[in-house]
Amino acid sequence: MSYSAKIGPSILSSDLACLGSECVRMMECGADYLHLDVMDGHFVPNITFGHPMVECLRNCVGPDPFFDMHMMVSRPEQWVKPMAAAGANQYTFHLETTTNAGNLIKEIRESGMKVGLAIKPGTSVEELAPWAGQIDMALVMTVEPGFGGQKFMEDMMPKVSWLRSQFPSLDIEVDGGVGPSTIHKCAEAGANMIVSGSAVVSSDDPRSVITMLRTAVSEAMQKRSLDR
Repeated sequence: MSYSAKIGPSILSSDLACLGSECVRMMECGADYLHLDVMDGHFVPNITFGHPMVECLRNCVGPDPFFDMHMMVSRPEQWVKPMAAAGANQYTFHLETTTNAGNLIKEIRESGMKVGLAIKPGTSVEELAPWAGQIDMALVMTVEPGFGGQKFMEDMMPKVSWLRSQFPSLDIEVDGGVGPSTIHKCAEAGANMIVSGSAVVSSDDPRSVITMLRTAVSEAMQKRSLDR
């Protein structure tokens, strides 16, 4: 088993006026990585921030925190080089946004970033499968991309289970409505990278929430390993 339990707070749930200090706070509370949502107002209706903000955050937090960029943009090819230059570590694009995923994967790798591939709730997991051997992480959205605070879609868990059974060592991320009340479903299905927004960021004790989420994933991984 080459994957591990990782918890990535979604910084979009933070006080945006204090984004740098919020990133530092999340890392000090035990986050394994930071999940940064980039929205362009086209692929999704909302607009967030771009590579200039990412560069500012990198300068603020230093070289160590792992930036997982969730690119909810209609032209992901356009932002690969700027995001790499800004200090992004992983570039996660949506399968629905490109007709040439292979070229985009190659370009991301050549830029020095890891490759994530995301699918919306309406996209079948089988459409992601041909690329699974070329990516570092698969992201199964558990809400419709574009806005925080949506209800967790439990019916996405069979996608996670299928990916885990077909690609046992792949990093599998879930994003949307994930917190203490839904983590066990994600962990049991086989997700190991957990994006959590307000459940972590708005908590009175983010450290304990991060620890609880990681423990749930680790225990499910251990059980899977024993069951084999």
